[in-house]
Amino acid sequence: MNIALVGLPGSGKSTVGRQLARRLQLPFIDADQWVERQLGCSIREYFEREGEVGFRDFEQQALADIAAAGPAVIATGGGAVLRPANRSCLRERARVFYLFATPEEVYRRLRHDQVRPLLQVADPQARLRELFAQRDPLYRETAHEVITIGRPSTAALVNTIAEIVQRQAG
Repeated sequence: MNIALVGLPGSGKSTVGRQLARRLQLPFIDADQWVERQLGCSIREYFEREGEVGFRDFEQQALADIAAAGPAVIATGGGAVLRPANRSCLRERARVFYLFATPEEVYRRLRHDQVRPLLQVADPQARLRELFAQRDPLYRETAHEVITIGRPSTAALVNTIAEIVQRQAG
């Protein structure tokens, strides 16, 4: 069975996912990296060239392919839940964990990040609040479990998720 992690950019999906995959002895797939390998360019470049709809079309097919190939631990892109088809695919083909973080927590973690396009704006904290308002209900709709990241270590988050997965498998 696939395990998928959803949440705001910077909520720890890739970091937690990599360690969770190691712990559960499953392959790890970072959906954004997978998409970039398939595209042959960065998501940002493709987004600028093809627009959001073009990117979301590609992302939707990529998620379906990734989910069908399982079992794996999948770190989704922050906006993957925007499309109903992606939310259904994830819910049906994976155990979905929402790594819940407030916009303020994410900003604190990412305030020095120079790479993420969403933070290269005049007011990154306001941008994170907008994304949270739009996406939090979609993350909750998609997720089977909500894990509040707060201040626990990555290892503690991995243990929590692994215990839930193992309890439900056994």
